[in-house]
Amino acid sequence: MNHNTQPEIITEDDPSSGKRYLLPFILVISLFFLWGMAHNLDSILIPHLKKACNLNNRQSTLIDTSVFFAYFLMAIPAGMILKKWGYKATMISGLLAFAFGAFLFVPAANTLSYITFLIALFIIGCGLTMLETSANPYAAVLGDPAKATSRLNLAASFNGLAAMVAPMIGGLFILSGKSHSKEALAAMTDTARNTYFLEEAASVKLPYITLGVVLLVIAVIFFFIHLPEIKTQSIDGEAKGSFFGALRHKHLKWAVVAQFFYVGAQVCVTSFFIRMAQQGGGFDEKTAASYLVVYGFLFTAGRFAGTALLQFISSNKLLAVYAMISIILCLVAILGKGSYVVYALGAIGFFMSIMFPTIFALGIDGIGDDTKPGSSWLIMSIVGGAILPFAMGSLIDMYGDNIQIGYSIPLVCFLVILYFGLRGYKIEHK
Repeated sequence: MNHNTQPEIITEDDPSSGKRYLLPFILVISLFFLWGMAHNLDSILIPHLKKACNLNNRQSTLIDTSVFFAYFLMAIPAGMILKKWGYKATMISGLLAFAFGAFLFVPAANTLSYITFLIALFIIGCGLTMLETSANPYAAVLGDPAKATSRLNLAASFNGLAAMVAPMIGGLFILSGKSHSKEALAAMTDTARNTYFLEEAASVKLPYITLGVVLLVIAVIFFFIHLPEIKTQSIDGEAKGSFFGALRHKHLKWAVVAQFFYVGAQVCVTSFFIRMAQQGGGFDEKTAASYLVVYGFLFTAGRFAGTALLQFISSNKLLAVYAMISIILCLVAILGKGSYVVYALGAIGFFMSIMFPTIFALGIDGIGDDTKPGSSWLIMSIVGGAILPFAMGSLIDMYGDNIQIGYSIPLVCFLVILYFGLRGYKIEHK
């Protein structure tokens, strides 16, 4: 760590007391939970809108593409907003954009317009980018630098909690349990078929209206609550760091690559989880959603367990071990038969759980003034969630709707993460 560029708290309060950080940290944790809700509801939306809008696998993954491509396009503007206006304003802006996108689900459902759903999801993605660009580094530097990885994993544990809550809500309020074959749909009258599609689409309205209202309330709370602003400063007192200059740190570049493949892997696993449970496990839609809840529980448990383990094991070693186990579980999912294929996917949730915050913390470790632009690069790398699921959907369609073969995509992703945990994380001292 460059000790000339340590983050410091700019506040009228005495920053030496850890109590000063408690309320800000709790508020930031709420953001981790909320964007976790958004991402994990996408796992419900993909099979649901596939039915409601009569899509193939590749078309259904455009849900992921809309959200995660927004990360790529919005990362630089979000970084500029963060640098100019600070953490608090960036977080509030993200909450408002997120809420606007959620409310757009109402006209999208009313008109059965897939393109409107995609626009709404893109706007949500822009909001999430602002939240993650600001909240991830804020959680990392809000306290003792030596505990940054543990603090980030603790905050991210509540992101993991959303992985359990979102499928429960989606299973109860969005998924109908009704499913018709292509032949059955073709046999329906135009009126009956259109009514079925509209009924399926309408079920998303209540959850997303509720989410939008909650987001507005949280934005108001952020507006009125004092948050200490964290500014990275050099010896002369002026904040420095540049967007492209941040890439002079080799370990940051590797972190960007690893994060691209991690996010792609996570989105691939969850996006086709319900389809896999139906096809591989022979479960109906509602039961498949309940297994996604189990996945979320394991993901959450993994976050808390990982936070505890990081007290005893270096973060890069734990990352490498978890990546290796995830590779083995992917092979089980690809080559296995029966319901235990679904159990393997659930277990992957446990071992993926610490990857995002750990890669993030390792990537910005020791980069001082480049922390904010470095964070923007790491958020941009989330575009992996736009590209790799589309490749997976295309592969599945290419092999006649064979979901299992598609899981070779996340397997390759975990190989890249394994390399980062073994070698790519290392800081080059010049």
